[in-house]
Amino acid sequence: MILNVNATRMELLRLKKRIKIAIRGHKLLKDKQDELMRQMMMLINEVKDLRISIESEFQSILRGFTLAKAEMEPLEMEEALSLPQKKVSVSVEEKNLMSVRVPVFKREVQGSIICYGYLNTTGEMDVALMKFDKFFESLLILAEKEKTVQLLADEIEKTRRRVNALEYKLIPNLQETIKFITMKLAEMERSNLTRLMKVKDIVRDH
Repeated sequence: MILNVNATRMELLRLKKRIKIAIRGHKLLKDKQDELMRQMMMLINEVKDLRISIESEFQSILRGFTLAKAEMEPLEMEEALSLPQKKVSVSVEEKNLMSVRVPVFKREVQGSIICYGYLNTTGEMDVALMKFDKFFESLLILAEKEKTVQLLADEIEKTRRRVNALEYKLIPNLQETIKFITMKLAEMERSNLTRLMKVKDIVRDH
C-alpha cells in the first residue's frame, strides 16, 4: 500500500532513511527473537528434567510418610507435627534476561524442620521431613524457571508481531511508496524536459 505522502525529493530522502532504519530494526528484532527462542528452549528442557526429578522426589517423600504413619500411632504423629518450628519466607527479586524482567525467588529460613523429640518418632519420619525440606527448595527453583518460560514466551510473541509488522507491512509499504515517488519524479522530469524543449523551439522560431 502506498503511503499518503507528497511526491517530492525531500520526502523521497526521508523515506529512504526511514526504510534503512526499518530494515536494521527488523534484523535486530529477528536476532532478538531467535535468541529468546534459544533461551526458552534451554529453559524448557531444564524445566522438564526438574519436573521429572521433583515428581520422583515427591513420591519418595510420600512413601516415607506412609512408612512413618504405619509405624507410629496416629495421635503420636499428629502431636509430632502439630508445632512446626521452621519458618520460611520468600521474597521476589528481578533480573534482566534479553530485556525481559524475570523473577528470582529468594528464601529466608528460620528454625529447623525437625520439630519434635526423637523418643516417640521413627527414622522414616526424620528422613521424610529432611527430604521435604530440600523438596521445597526444588519447588521454588521450578516455579522460578516456569515463570521465566512464560514471560519469555510472551516476549517472543510481542517480538514476533513486531517483526511481522515490519516485514509484511511497513517495509513493503515504504518500498512501494519509494518506487511510486521515484516514478512520479521521473515523470515530472520528463514533463519538464518536454516543456523546456517546446519553449526552446518557440524561442528559436521567433
